[in-house]
Amino acid sequence: MSDSANKTDSSVYPLLSAIQSPADVKRLDASRLPRLAQEMRDYLIKTLAPIGGHLGAGLGVVELSIALHRVFNSPQDRIVWDVGHQAYPHKMLTGRLDRMPTMRQYGGLSGFTKRSESEHDPFGAGHACTSISAAYGMAVGCDLMHTERRIVAVIGDGALGGGMAFEALNSAGSDKRRLLVILNDNEMSIAPNVGSMSAYLARLISGKSYTNMRDATRKVLKQLPLAYEAARRLEEHVKGMVTPGTLFEEMGFRYFGPLDGHDFEHLLPTLENCRDLEGPMLLHVVTRKGFGFAPAEEDPETWHGLGPYSLETGVPVKSDGKPPTYTQVFADTLADLADSDPRIVAITAAMPGGTGLSRFAKRHPTRCIDVGIAEQHAVTFAGGLAVEGMRPVVAIYSTFMQRAYDQIIHDICIQNLPVVFCMDRAGIVGADGATHAGSFDISFMRALPNLTVMAPKDESELADMLATALRLEGPSAIRYPRGNGEGVAMHVPQALAVGEAELMASGKDGLVIAIGTRTGEAVTALESIRKQHGKNLGLINLRFVKPFDTALILKHLKKGKPLLVVEEGSVEGGVGEAIAAFALREGWSGPFANLGISDEFPAHGTQAEILRDLGLDAAGIEAALLKLSGL
Repeated sequence: MSDSANKTDSSVYPLLSAIQSPADVKRLDASRLPRLAQEMRDYLIKTLAPIGGHLGAGLGVVELSIALHRVFNSPQDRIVWDVGHQAYPHKMLTGRLDRMPTMRQYGGLSGFTKRSESEHDPFGAGHACTSISAAYGMAVGCDLMHTERRIVAVIGDGALGGGMAFEALNSAGSDKRRLLVILNDNEMSIAPNVGSMSAYLARLISGKSYTNMRDATRKVLKQLPLAYEAARRLEEHVKGMVTPGTLFEEMGFRYFGPLDGHDFEHLLPTLENCRDLEGPMLLHVVTRKGFGFAPAEEDPETWHGLGPYSLETGVPVKSDGKPPTYTQVFADTLADLADSDPRIVAITAAMPGGTGLSRFAKRHPTRCIDVGIAEQHAVTFAGGLAVEGMRPVVAIYSTFMQRAYDQIIHDICIQNLPVVFCMDRAGIVGADGATHAGSFDISFMRALPNLTVMAPKDESELADMLATALRLEGPSAIRYPRGNGEGVAMHVPQALAVGEAELMASGKDGLVIAIGTRTGEAVTALESIRKQHGKNLGLINLRFVKPFDTALILKHLKKGKPLLVVEEGSVEGGVGEAIAAFALREGWSGPFANLGISDEFPAHGTQAEILRDLGLDAAGIEAALLKLSGL
């Protein structure tokens, strides 16, 4: 889709269509800013309707995005967005407006901030809790390089609850370099004091008069230690009564707020004051997720990130008639198993909807625990549950499980605790691209002693693997993809024999070993080769990535004949390398290929588009086999 085809209609969006850079935001009369905000919301709602995306977070930060680009000078000043899905309005104001219809589409804009996409994206983000660390690093770097910049970190959408954010606050607060952290609080729970008085106080205590008086008084009182300590305690006590910022003050940050993040009258002067102050500051801004679009305001979890939706009704477009998703099958199976096993506890890290555990929670509310954006804590917490005889199931996207790798090793595998890791969104995820792709779980999980690793070919096998994992006395992991299942008949889950693969076809002309849902694509490819070329190849559904079935593989290896391993994960350190090494040790020789995610980060687009590019669809598997066979 060309940029010219996406040209924004100036008759519908007269102010927005004229914004080509932050400089244009600065030139607007202040009285026009509310109209610009309304145009941005309307444009965002209409543009994302046919393609989906992270709508709710973007709608909540429209005024904040405008205010930041009006007060600061990007890209000279650095604006670092935590969890870059908040940055859609930022993209609209930084020269990418006409490309917004390509958001998360193949060859289009990324759904997150991305350094290669714009000079206004100083730091890429797809995972939470990174902004303060990155911004603090930039502040230190600027000082060491004698570069004059203002550095701003915008954190929110639950990211402040992550441990990394507090590690960064602790470090930056003790350093006293100039750094502005904006807490975009869109949950309301920690901000009861929003209103004209708190906004007035934020403007007052961020102003020069108050600041100068405060600093001068401190200098005098420091000569009188007892008086200084009494004054410091009094100031904290008074501020603690009217603001929730005492914690941040104790960590070394000047705290301002909370104030209404949708009110330019308070946002702009407070940001201007903060821009001109020295030292670390935290500005507490309260916004409403989904602001301006009633369905998104009423149900922020559903509208956090979703597919296409109806503009007329505000209802997400359903995939009627399709099989249930792997996520749904996981959650429903787990709930069924928990009906008869009171030891089962489900754990999620701020993704109850995404992992399906909202469904589990309806039946077992006391045994479903959301720890927030704290994957490390989730894993070690699960270890504690296991010690007390429970059967914890940790449901986390593959890409986010990476964040807890040390805990998986140190707290679970070394101690051989029966914790089940269920890794949703394994392999190619589609529109969210490289930051969310589950590329590495096979590689990093199969290296760990004591850990059993499984990958189902369909939703029925997923249910069986869950039943298997819950019977083990040690740790296990199940990886399964985003999207709908294969539509197979379901049965009562039955435990599988650990390490036992499934022979789906035998053949004299070679062997294909498939992992997970690539098995179905391999079936299609082999059938095409048999019909067109008369070749009969064997097919093994590996099922267990670790331990894998060496006996079955050895039985069906044909010396001098092709061996192809197909895995929807990184080929570097993947199971294909392990199978090849095993085959060579056993004296096999012949043509070999390993299809998987190559040694680069996958692009964004539909799952089908990316799998096609990687050769992981039926056509790609067939082409690889024909090449191996010399056909």
